[in-house]
Amino acid sequence: MSERIPIAGPWITEKEVAYAAEAAADGWYERAGFYVQRFEEAFAKYLGIEHAVAVPHCTSAIHLSLAGLGIGPDDEVIVPDITWIASAAPTHYVGATPVFADIDETTWCISAESVRKCITNRTKAIIPVGLYGLTPDMDALRDVAQEHGLRIIEDAAQTIGSKYKGQLAGTFGDAGVFSFHGTKTMTTGEGGMFVTDDDELYDRVQVLRDHGRTKANFRNFYNTEVAFKYRMSSLQAAFGFGQLERIDELVARKREIFGWYRDRLAEVPGLRLNAEPPDYFSTFWMTTVIVEADYGLTNQELMAAFAEHAIDTRPFFHPLSALPAFSDTPQAADATTRNTVAYALSPRGLNLPSAMRITETQVDRVCSVLRKILGRN
Repeated sequence: MSERIPIAGPWITEKEVAYAAEAAADGWYERAGFYVQRFEEAFAKYLGIEHAVAVPHCTSAIHLSLAGLGIGPDDEVIVPDITWIASAAPTHYVGATPVFADIDETTWCISAESVRKCITNRTKAIIPVGLYGLTPDMDALRDVAQEHGLRIIEDAAQTIGSKYKGQLAGTFGDAGVFSFHGTKTMTTGEGGMFVTDDDELYDRVQVLRDHGRTKANFRNFYNTEVAFKYRMSSLQAAFGFGQLERIDELVARKREIFGWYRDRLAEVPGLRLNAEPPDYFSTFWMTTVIVEADYGLTNQELMAAFAEHAIDTRPFFHPLSALPAFSDTPQAADATTRNTVAYALSPRGLNLPSAMRITETQVDRVCSVLRKILGRN
């Protein structure tokens, strides 16, 4: 049996290890909070945005965004039907209702046209998600939001370093959120970041993430409301600071991996890889392939076939409206008939191994196995 090829994983150097060790040794007493502040300031500077707030994970960043914007019961939030559940789950945390919009055939990201069809008098926000390294059409989405007075929380969990018309992902909305999970391009093991240019929203989030404790009453442990505990540790922040210093290198590595796949699979008919249309710059977080229906193969069958060759893969995200978590809701019932692109692509989409440590020889092996599965040696 050949060595197993992993689906995802980070690229760690001595730089990150040294920063984390430094924080472990002296990130206490008078230096408590220093590494978190350092990371937040560096991240905001990288994005060219006013404020960054380090949190335990991207889910908490979305939760804080919704709560900070005052979204709650009786409100609706439009999310793409194709995304990880964390993009939608926080709407339930604040008592709001997720509404599932279809995706674009080319970018696989939320479609502005579909968003329009989902808007009601209860709609308060859109959560566009950058999928597998590519941002949505943010111009079209901002036009819809402005027309209907909606807030935008840009979920850039998978798109750190990606750009739309030269502007970095995560900087287009009222708030942006990032993930530093161990599978992501940049990692702190777990962790996330909330970002915004809105001073009032930033101040509100600072209170909400620390059990309702205001800056003025920080040392008095005097809580003005019941809120949340969403703070990042100094060790994570120091590690993240090291990763951030290498962000261009990390992004270049992801693009190199995708290039290997593109070169080897370009001539295989009936396959479609991640798109990168004009005006877009993708980080290709997860190299993904759509297998045309003529092959008669589902992603579950493809995954099983790859597993026989010790190759890990992941399915294209299931439509949220098809998950048991949401399937009994009226919004899910509407989505199953409305979101034709999501339901057509999802069963035929597969994430190929995209770990930072993957080698060109391993990509050769993955592509060779894929050709065999498809009957094209």
